[in-house]
Amino acid sequence: MKKLFALLVLMLFALPGFAAWEEGVHYQKLPAPQPTDSEGRIEVRELFWYACPHCYHLEPLLDEWLKKKPDDVAFVRMPAVLGPNWALLARAYYTAELLGVLDKVHGKIFERIHKDRKRIRTADDVKAIFVAQGVDAKEFDNAFSSFAVVTRTNRSRRVRDMYGISGVPTLIVNGKYRTNATMAGGNPQMLEVVDYLVEQERKAAGK
Repeated sequence: MKKLFALLVLMLFALPGFAAWEEGVHYQKLPAPQPTDSEGRIEVRELFWYACPHCYHLEPLLDEWLKKKPDDVAFVRMPAVLGPNWALLARAYYTAELLGVLDKVHGKIFERIHKDRKRIRTADDVKAIFVAQGVDAKEFDNAFSSFAVVTRTNRSRRVRDMYGISGVPTLIVNGKYRTNATMAGGNPQMLEVVDYLVEQERKAAGK
C-alpha cells in the first residue's frame, strides 16, 4: 500500500503544471518587489555571511548549480550585514569585487574560518588573506577604505528591510521571492525551488 501511494505521488509530480513547491511553505513572496542589478535577465541573489557554516556548506552545491545555469539567469552574491560584527566580512567581499580578485579570495576567506578554524577579527586579518593571494597591500588599503566599498557595505546593512530576512543563506529570485534551506527542506531542495521560481518568471515574461 505504501509503495502504491509513493508511486501515485511521483506520478502527480510528473504531471505537466503540477507544482511540487508551494508559496508560503517552500518559498515566500516579498511584500514589495526589490530592484535587481540584472536588467533583461532573471536574477538569483545569494545573501550570505562568510562566518556562517551553512553558507560554507552551500558553496559546493552552488558551484555545481552555476555550471548548469541558463544564459537568461544572472547570479549575484550579496554579503548580508545582520549584526555589527558582520560588516567587516562584507567589506572583505566588496574589496575583492572592486579589485577583481573574487576568484582568488572568496573561497580562501571561507576556508580560513571553517577549514583552518581561524577567526577574522580585524582589517589586518582580511589584508593578510589578500596579500597571500598576490594583492598589493597598498592597493588593498585603498580599496578597503574606498567610498565604493563603504557604500556597498551600507547597502548590505539594509537586507533585513529589503528582503525581510533574519538569517542566511537566503536566495532571492528576481527581487520577488525568497527561499532558504529551512523552508525548502535542505540545500539541494532550496536550489530546486530556485529553478522552479526561475521557470515561473520565465513563463511570466513570455520567454
